[in-house]
This record gives sequence, structure tokens and C-alpha cells, in this order.
Amino acid sequence: MEAYSLMGFFQKGGLFMYPILLVFVTGMAITAERWYQLNRTRNINRNMWNVLYPVLAKGEFDKARTIIAKDKSAISQMLGTGLARLGAVRRREDFEIAMEESMMEIIPQLEKRTPYVALLSNIATLLGLLGTIMGLIEAFTAVANANPAEKADLLSASISVAMNTTAFGLMSAIPLLLLHSKLTSTTGQIVDSLEMASVKALNTISDFNRRHFEKEPKLAD
Repeated sequence: MEAYSLMGFFQKGGLFMYPILLVFVTGMAITAERWYQLNRTRNINRNMWNVLYPVLAKGEFDKARTIIAKDKSAISQMLGTGLARLGAVRRREDFEIAMEESMMEIIPQLEKRTPYVALLSNIATLLGLLGTIMGLIEAFTAVANANPAEKADLLSASISVAMNTTAFGLMSAIPLLLLHSKLTSTTGQIVDSLEMASVKALNTISDFNRRHFEKEPKLAD
């Protein structure tokens, strides 16, 4: 019975229900892909950091470079850029700037396609409103030529059907908007974790060089 009611609701909405459905399915597909990639990135970064941090703490920078060279994760990309400068520069600021430059390349990769989810949410809402307006125009046009005794009932039924597109547009838009917020939050958490890792790596290398100041490479404050 519920399936029949849902199908009836969809069919009564008219042609605009189909583009709204297409927008919703597209938004959900993007959300699923982004959710998978972000969680995969977060897990890979966490695992790689657990491997790299003890190596950095021991001052085995060549070994760290070797590990990073074999990995494609975001944290390896960031730390690899910094460690590449480690043998050429002595200032702490140069090492920090190198990782910041890498972050500028990583963040767009984390954020890509996520804005489309919010855009599709707005499009679903607007399509719902447009469908309702077009439905009302058709309803009033039909009522104008109807029997006066039937006008009230005909207009009421037509408006009810026209409002289906607005309802379906909102039903599609609200979940997409909530999912966009979740994706944005997850992306922010990954960026924060990368920034934290860069600071910890920088402090770890600095502490090691203070304890072994006679050994190269040195990273001055």
C-alpha cells in the first residue's frame, strides 16, 4: 500500500518529478564517492602517520623518505615535500613553508566535487518550485474553461497535484544539504589532522636536532 501511495505521489507530480529524481540520484552518487574517498584518505593517513612518526623521532630521515616515496597518501605528499627541503635548508621556516605549499595542493583534492552536492540540493528545491508554478498555470488555465460548478473542486485538486513537485524537491534537497554539511565537516577534520601532523613532525625533527646538534641535517629555529 505504501509503495502504491509513493508511486501515485510521484506520478501525480508531473514531468518535473523526473529531473528532481535525477538531481537527487546524482547528488547521492557524488556523496557516496566522496564519503568513500574521504574515509579512505583518513584511514590511510592515520596508518601512515603511525609508521612515520617513530622513524622521524629516531632521526632516520632517509628511511622516512624511502617510506614516503613508496606511498601516495596525502600525509606522505605533505611530509615528503618538507623532508625534501631538509637537506638543503637550515631554517625551520623553510621546512614549514614547504609543507604549507603542499597543503595548498592537497586541500583542493579533498574538497573536489563536494560543492556540487550543495548545488544539486538548491537545484532540487528550485525545480520543485518551478514544477509547482507550471502546474498552477496549467490548473488556472483549465479552470478558466471549466463548468462554474466544478471550478472549486477542479482547482483544489490541481493545486494539490502541483504542490507534489515542491514537496518532492524539498524531500530531495534536505538530505543532500545535510550530507554536504557532513562531507564538509569530514574534510575539515582531515585538513586539521594534516596540519597537526605537520606541526608534530616539525617539532620532532627540531627536538632531534637539538639533541644531536653536531649531526646533519640541522633545522634551526
